Amino acid sequence: MELIQSYGLILIIMAAVVGFVMAWGIGANDVANAMGTSVGSKALTIKQAILIAMVFEFAGAYLAGGEVTSTIRKGIIDAGYFTDIPEYLVLGMIASLLAAGIWLAVASWLGWPVSTTHSIIGAIIGFTAAAVSVDAVAWGKVGGIVGSWIVTPAISGIIAYLIYMSAHKLIFNTATPFANARRYVPFYMALAGFVMSLVTIKKGLKHVGLEISSTNGYLLAIGIAILVAIIGMMFIRKLTFSHSDDPDLQTANVEKVFAVLMVVTACCMAFAHGSNDVANAIGPLAAVVSVVSSGGQINASSTLAPWILPLGGIGIVAGLALFGHRVIKTIGQGITHLTPSRGFAAELAAACTVVIASGTGLPISTTQTLVGAVLGVGLARGVSALNFSIVRTIAISWVVTLPAGAILSVIFFFILKAAFGVA
Repeated sequence: MELIQSYGLILIIMAAVVGFVMAWGIGANDVANAMGTSVGSKALTIKQAILIAMVFEFAGAYLAGGEVTSTIRKGIIDAGYFTDIPEYLVLGMIASLLAAGIWLAVASWLGWPVSTTHSIIGAIIGFTAAAVSVDAVAWGKVGGIVGSWIVTPAISGIIAYLIYMSAHKLIFNTATPFANARRYVPFYMALAGFVMSLVTIKKGLKHVGLEISSTNGYLLAIGIAILVAIIGMMFIRKLTFSHSDDPDLQTANVEKVFAVLMVVTACCMAFAHGSNDVANAIGPLAAVVSVVSSGGQINASSTLAPWILPLGGIGIVAGLALFGHRVIKTIGQGITHLTPSRGFAAELAAACTVVIASGTGLPISTTQTLVGAVLGVGLARGVSALNFSIVRTIAISWVVTLPAGAILSVIFFFILKAAFGVA
């Protein structure tokens, strides 16, 4: 308690700095969730993708990042163990943010798409188990996270496979691909509108305080889906492409339609991602500010200070602008060859999986969801279409993320503890 009273302002400044480092890491690594497939399929250049993602990631983080945030992400530890030692929680959260931020920077430099959520959770588990008690960790939830390494990519992979194969059968593998695209693409647009609306409603708008019931949310999503389909039909009718009977030329025309659609889905995913994953950086930061401001009292949630959300948003944009291209290349080009239609199938499958996870409470990583979807699209063209050396490296990086965050946070926690002379 003496630490908080004597060094309160210094602790908040330190937390703000490492919170920015963590947000930077989120931007550097997780931007691939929204933009990797767009770049890999040539729907966008890397510069265009980064500029678009900067706008929508920041908008999601700042506008829909939330006025109130949970101080202990995902209920992964029992805050009751820190009631008599709040200074441990403060130092631990600072150590966790620094640990997760550094791990994300290393992974991004290497081009590894890892989970930012699992990075911070691993860090929080590490310092809690080492500094307080292994009993303070909700190990059942940790088991759920480990299980999600298999379940999440599998679900998104299956959905991506089905979406891609349906488009292949209904449109591409026919005598008149462009004519069939005019007929069927509006239905894909409607599905995209429906799913993206649900993603935004469930993962974005709830942070603003707009309480929309499940029924109203689904009705609103259906209305948006119908509207998107109508706009899509009008848009496709106005397209003036060559009417050559050459199947390859018609296929190229169809890919152009999917490219436009893909940019829209990418923007929605960027907004939803910014609104949701900024909490990985600002949750522990809010915990530090809350405990210090209340003189050592630990609350389950805390109202955000006005400067916290912009700090998270700016950090995400900075990381994405400087390091984002490395992970984008892994997702978009390293796993399998992507075209706009394949990228769209992967993006839509990832969004579907996010909706399913939101409804069932399945612990989810957006990174793992998208990687699974890209794998599903690749498998639709045969096992030989996948680059297994890249896939193996990605799988290893997922397994390493939790212990890496944990080990680093333990090291930083004891360094901070020694530096401040805490017993």
